[in-house]
Amino acid sequence: MPPDPRPAKIIPLDREAADHLRFIRSTMEQAGAFTAVPGWGGVLMGATALAAAALAARAPTPGAWLTAWILEAALAVAIGGFALNWKARASGFSLLAGPARKFALGLAPPLAVGALLTLELYRAGNIALLPAAWLLLYGAAVVTGGAFSVRSVPLMGLGFLVLGTVALFGPAAWGDALLAAGFGGLHIGFGLYIARRYGG
Repeated sequence: MPPDPRPAKIIPLDREAADHLRFIRSTMEQAGAFTAVPGWGGVLMGATALAAAALAARAPTPGAWLTAWILEAALAVAIGGFALNWKARASGFSLLAGPARKFALGLAPPLAVGALLTLELYRAGNIALLPAAWLLLYGAAVVTGGAFSVRSVPLMGLGFLVLGTVALFGPAAWGDALLAAGFGGLHIGFGLYIARRYGG
C-alpha cells in the first residue's frame, strides 16, 4: 500500500499542552473542594451582623426588630455574593459548575425554607422563635453546602446549629446575643481563618 501523500496534521505542542491542562483542571474542579469561599467577605458580613444586633436589641417594636434583621440579611447576601464572585474569578473557579454549583445547591434549600418560616412565624406572632429558626436553618445550609467545600465551612455550620439549639431551648431574651454570636462572631472567626488559610 503506497504511503499517503497528504502531509500529517501537525498540532503545535503548546496548544496540545494547554488542552491537556484545561482537561486536568476541569477534572480536578469537578472532584475537588470549593475553596473560593470568601473569608474576608465573611468577616465583613460578621461586622455588619454585630451592628444589626446592636440596633435590633434597641428596636421599639417587633416589626422594627424584624426590619433590622431583614435589612442585615439583604446586606449580607450582597456582600457574600460580591465577595464570592470576586474570589472565584481570582481563583479561576466557575460558579456555574463543579463544586461551586454543588455548594450553592446545598446552601439554597434551607435558606429558602428560612425565608418562608420567617414570614409565617411573624404572621403568627411567634417572633421569639425566629433567632432559633434562622440559626438552625443557616447552620443546616452551611453544613450541607460546606460538604463540597473546605473542612472549616461545615464546622462553622455546626457552630450555628449549636447556637440555634441554645436559642430554641433558652430564654427568648438571649435571641439577639445568640444571633450576634452566630452571624457576627462565627462569621468573623471562621472568615479570618479561611482568608489566611485559603487566600482571601
